[in-house]
Amino acid sequence: MEPSQTVEDKSQPSVATVTRRIQRLSLHLIPLPPLQCSPQLDMLTCAKANKQEVDVASLSSYMRGKHREIQEKIFYFFNSRPDLQTPTEISMKEHRELCLRQLLGLVREGKIKPFRYVVEDPAKYFAISEAVGSIDISLGIKFGVQYSLWGGSVLNLGTKKHRDKYFDGIDNLDYLGCFAMTELHHGSNVQGLQTVATFDPITDEFIIDTPNDGAIKWWIGNAAVHGKFATVFARLVLPTHDSKGVSDMGVHAFIVPIRDLKTHQPLPGIEINDCGHKIGLNGVDNGALRFRSVRIPRDNLLNRFGDVTRDGKYTSSLPTINKRFAATLGELVGGRVGLAHSSVGILKIAVTIAVRYSLLRQQFGPPKQPEVSILDYQSQQHKLMPMLASTYAFHFATQYLVEKYSEMKKTHDEQLVGDVHALSAGLKSYVTSFTAKSLSTCREACGGHGYAAVNRFGTLRNDHDIFQTFEGDNTVLLQQVAADLLKQYKDKFQGGALSVTWNYLRESMNTYLSQPNPVTARWESEDHLRDPKFQLDAFRYRTSRLLQSVAARLQKHTKTLGSFGAWNRCLNHLLTLAESHIESVILAKFIEAVQKYFLNSATKFIPFLSTCHIYKFEFLNCFECNF
Repeated sequence: MEPSQTVEDKSQPSVATVTRRIQRLSLHLIPLPPLQCSPQLDMLTCAKANKQEVDVASLSSYMRGKHREIQEKIFYFFNSRPDLQTPTEISMKEHRELCLRQLLGLVREGKIKPFRYVVEDPAKYFAISEAVGSIDISLGIKFGVQYSLWGGSVLNLGTKKHRDKYFDGIDNLDYLGCFAMTELHHGSNVQGLQTVATFDPITDEFIIDTPNDGAIKWWIGNAAVHGKFATVFARLVLPTHDSKGVSDMGVHAFIVPIRDLKTHQPLPGIEINDCGHKIGLNGVDNGALRFRSVRIPRDNLLNRFGDVTRDGKYTSSLPTINKRFAATLGELVGGRVGLAHSSVGILKIAVTIAVRYSLLRQQFGPPKQPEVSILDYQSQQHKLMPMLASTYAFHFATQYLVEKYSEMKKTHDEQLVGDVHALSAGLKSYVTSFTAKSLSTCREACGGHGYAAVNRFGTLRNDHDIFQTFEGDNTVLLQQVAADLLKQYKDKFQGGALSVTWNYLRESMNTYLSQPNPVTARWESEDHLRDPKFQLDAFRYRTSRLLQSVAARLQKHTKTLGSFGAWNRCLNHLLTLAESHIESVILAKFIEAVQKYFLNSATKFIPFLSTCHIYKFEFLNCFECNF
């Protein structure tokens, strides 16, 4: 008590106490400026302080390339708008509205117009998407639903009349839309969809119907609150004059208005329900759509691969349902490419947070000496360094995928379409699975502080988790890769040509299979083990052996179990084959990128090369168990 205070004053705080409390409270409202440190938080001198000099500008320019400027523009916009930044604590309803405001702000105030790049410059579109997703993954997904899925379906599956009618509204967000493919009973099996679009030749309309509860469109992004249109995938049914009465022409895409443009109320015959709170991505308003005899004009059929004339006749340049279906899905592969690319972006964020924390966090050390950075501990390095190296590898692999996808959009080369389909399936599956596991590892590497919501690991982990499921379940996608490899294997022995990405298998099957395991047969000096050619040979040898052995097993089991039963009997073998092949592709692209960087900047090569070796030996350690 101050000497001047009386007994009666004891219950009243002094002026000094009040001032101190106000100062403390003000720090919660007005944080200290960057670079200004509290004396209590000054860093102690590290016991080991070896610093590796890296030319950050050169490496950043090489990694981010020509689209760095537009990414910086996006970051600047959101940094200048605190009202558009996602708070740690936010309700689902508030998050959805914030997500919409973020998207509107980016397009209308930030002047970022990405829609034309979906077809014209996919690499630029994916660079924008990565930057947007780093602000809030919910925003990234809402952005993708609007432009890549809803907008992309109009551009890629429709014709000029659809682009002329809808382009501007999609671009400026007047026409917020949905991509209504998934049904309650059918996700991965798109050919099994049950929603029906029956042509009425009298009125020149299609009638969209949901025949049962299992056919309700489910998990449809933008549907619950904001969407005004939907691209609806349904079985196109035409009336006939034979005994059947109708003819099923397979799954097609239709533009269906779902809300009134003025009142925003659901249109007649359309029932919209909210899928509710999710594990993550609660800024995205996922909903369920049910159609009860909803009539749309015949022109609303997205008719690039199949059309219906005024008198009800079906026309197409593709002769079969399967070919039309394959062509349709081939044009939608951009969503899968985008997910692989976005997953790497999320991994970059998590690894950056974990490595920076590990450099600054000090714990224990030699007796009577300063504590050391936890990144100096071998266990912490083992957690994070292979992950850091893999992040670089995935960056270059997905960059290659984007380049091949861009080339495919320009040339429409049939062989390239198949190549991109299989490569995107494999990389999306492999990268998203790796990122999902790594997010938990990064959180653990940051100890208790990693559990604080403000450090983002919880949000990143929950929001990213679904990446392993949508745009194709990862296990299903790996089977597509394995099936494509087996087709290439069969074609090779029947004299067919191998496609570009799988070209190495030609050499593999002619030479590697006649040689002993390169890992066990040539285990020599350190220089040899660090030789990129040897390392790539080892990866490719493994893939070739797995391909040869699973082909023999399938042939054997098909005789007794049939093709479906044989496939199921060998399923784990097939998944291992697919993962092995994708690892070989990733490594090849990583080596190419490192060598290219070396040619451009030799003095800065060593740190970058080290990450490459870490990535390769992480997988080489597992080789013995495969044989």
